[in-house]
Amino acid sequence: MSNKTSHDSDVSFIQALAELLRENDLTELQVKRDYGENDSLNVRVSRQTQTMIQTNVPVGTAAPAPAAPAAPAAPAPTAAAESSDPASHPGAVTSPMVGTVYMAPEPGASAFVSVGGAVKEGDTLLIIEAMKTMNHIPAPRAGTIKRILVEDGGAVEFGAPLVIIE
Repeated sequence: MSNKTSHDSDVSFIQALAELLRENDLTELQVKRDYGENDSLNVRVSRQTQTMIQTNVPVGTAAPAPAAPAAPAAPAPTAAAESSDPASHPGAVTSPMVGTVYMAPEPGASAFVSVGGAVKEGDTLLIIEAMKTMNHIPAPRAGTIKRILVEDGGAVEFGAPLVIIE
């Protein structure tokens, strides 16, 4: 089996695992394929689940709190936006793989993108290291970076939102 054919079948296999995960409402699935001596594929596909905590406080009660200064009120819409699923945002760019996120091309270099920065279609947003391979994640469209949802050096799961471009 050629390397390209093997890679294509591995990608198809991983996509099928992700579909199984979604269809069966699973949070994690791990599989190891042995092709021969020193040749194997170890895949872990997982997704985050959102736990919603709802309090029974009337909406009108929270707004007129007299002790709340104007400055703390500003982060409240952001907190509300974060509690909704960022992956459902129309400008969300999601991770195509499981790996480690790097926001810059090398340690100490400036980040590829920053909040408020403009990007063109195809610009590198970040790098995801998966199986010792550095994968540049391109911007799917031009726009402005509204939010960065991952941290440099942090782990990212398949389908997890990375950034929001508007």
